[in-house]
Amino acid sequence: MADTPTRPRDLNLDWGGVGGRNWVEAQDLLDQTFGHLEEHLIATLASGAQARVLDVGCGTGGTTLAVARRLGVRGTCVGIDVSDPMVTAARARAEKHGAAADFIQADAQAHDFAPDSFDLIISRFGVMFFDDFVRAFTNLRRAAAKGAELRIIAWRSARENPFMTTAEQAAGHLLPNLPPRGQPGGPGQFAFADHGHVHGILEESGWSGIDIRPMDFSCAFPESDLARYISLLGPIGRVLHEADEATRAQVIEVASAAFQPYVDSAHVRFTAACWLITARA
Repeated sequence: MADTPTRPRDLNLDWGGVGGRNWVEAQDLLDQTFGHLEEHLIATLASGAQARVLDVGCGTGGTTLAVARRLGVRGTCVGIDVSDPMVTAARARAEKHGAAADFIQADAQAHDFAPDSFDLIISRFGVMFFDDFVRAFTNLRRAAAKGAELRIIAWRSARENPFMTTAEQAAGHLLPNLPPRGQPGGPGQFAFADHGHVHGILEESGWSGIDIRPMDFSCAFPESDLARYISLLGPIGRVLHEADEATRAQVIEVASAAFQPYVDSAHVRFTAACWLITARA
């Protein structure tokens, strides 16, 4: 039986508060860094298809809007996220671009989806934070139509993604209230690090044809955005606003120095070590 760990603290509150607001502020930076991953999620989706797509943990809607553009007027695209600030931003983006996308502010783990509602369920880094993974994927399986495809990109281990922990390892000692990373197998960025753990979750949740393959993505953003990246994202981004001005400046200075091995031609470049996870309902 797959583990169903209990989360150590209220991630809903985090995503509804400073965590969610920071992601909205960093929306352009995140889209620039990870936007190219979305093609791997919608690769099986034909242009203009009459398909119904659900984007789980949609954040500010970048991937959802990419799906809406691919489908055009014939398809249906819905994004769901627990964060009110991010869903509000996603709705504003859809309205601004005239995109045919709808958004739900709710926990996909417990939301009452109509059965057999979706032909494709996707997620880019949006499914690692549920407090009960089997319950969540069982609920998504219930929402999937017969034969529907599940396509997910999730992080592999922290060891394989040293870039992601560089800031906290370099400057975390300056912030005594720095929140801990989630425990292995529990909710958090690296919850899906273990291949067997993920396979067990999906199998117990009723999915079949499960395929989990490693994918390495080259990512980059301008060096001029490095301080913004440090101050908004990850554990440091959650608490840096609580520190005094001198401490904030010191954290940015120390962490920026630690990222210098990743700087090349005025860009910060790193490899995102991920899983591409697919399954069928």
